[in-house]
Amino acid sequence: MSAQTFSMPLGPVHVALEEPVYFHLDVDGETIRHVNLTSGHVHRGMEAMATQRNLIQNTTLTERVCSLCSNSHSFTYSMAVENVLGIEIPVRARYLRVLAEEIKRVASHLFNTAIQAHVIGFKSLFMHVMEVREMMQDVKETVYGNRMNLASNCIGGVKCDVSPELLTYIRQQVEKMRPAVAEIRDIYATNSMVLGRTRGIGLLPHDDAVRLGVVGPVARGSGIAHDVRKDSPYAAYMDMDFNVPVYDDCCIHSRTMVRLDEVMESFGIIEQCCTRMPDGPVTAPMRQIHVAEACARSEAPRGEVFYYIRTNGTDMPERLKWRVPSYMNWEALSVMMRDCAVADVALITNSIDPCVSCTER
Repeated sequence: MSAQTFSMPLGPVHVALEEPVYFHLDVDGETIRHVNLTSGHVHRGMEAMATQRNLIQNTTLTERVCSLCSNSHSFTYSMAVENVLGIEIPVRARYLRVLAEEIKRVASHLFNTAIQAHVIGFKSLFMHVMEVREMMQDVKETVYGNRMNLASNCIGGVKCDVSPELLTYIRQQVEKMRPAVAEIRDIYATNSMVLGRTRGIGLLPHDDAVRLGVVGPVARGSGIAHDVRKDSPYAAYMDMDFNVPVYDDCCIHSRTMVRLDEVMESFGIIEQCCTRMPDGPVTAPMRQIHVAEACARSEAPRGEVFYYIRTNGTDMPERLKWRVPSYMNWEALSVMMRDCAVADVALITNSIDPCVSCTER
């Protein structure tokens, strides 16, 4: 070991994340040679808590697994329960679920790209992206009464209908946001400051992405065309016309461009939901609970969310387990950070859009 080689602790409290994760870095000068990641600092035992609550109460619990993708958890949990009970939800409820999910996806992706500008040091771009995101936050507050947890999903459908006036309002907001996001995308695609800090950095080659089983924008930024909304359509996604953005550069920049392109695709899905919204009820009645097991999966902003439930004939599940996308993407950081500069750690970490709270649950 040379005088330039040493071990460097980073975290568990650090500038790369607002949540506690510990990185043990083997550094040669300013270059990272090896990474060990240690998490588990904020484990909450939520899967055990779920067995102490009934099926309806767990809708609220699962929505608090995470903040930015909270709707995805209650959405997927509700589908798992509906699968185990044999409930067929109304068509209008399917459209309303997709509408809420895509609204959350836009806000989540814009938040991640804004934080990237913040870490780079591009403060004016950070403020601009957050200002545009605020328009979608206004949509969430106006339509659902909350800026983070929408509390829209329930077993059998959705809790509240969305009026024609609110659907018109959502479309108007999307029309305002579309050119603003297109401008932001152009900045991320061409600005020399952004490109200098993101292009060719944090490489995750396609073969490593396949080997590690990464999901979401991390996978699509490494050339893997996998999206649960397309590959295994659920809710009303089979009725939606949209593309799955895929980039082959395998770096921070490609993952960023995937997210910004997905925002534009989400705008199209939101508009389709608003214009094609069918009439009808928004909930289906509960059915008798029996001994059974089922699962469900969906495409959250960070990637595939998977829920498994086993019932025992009572209203409290015998087992509820979920797998979140950040759990799959964490291990890829050891590949992305290898041979990169210590100064790039925060950017590389942000590029997988990690969520510690839902990973450690």
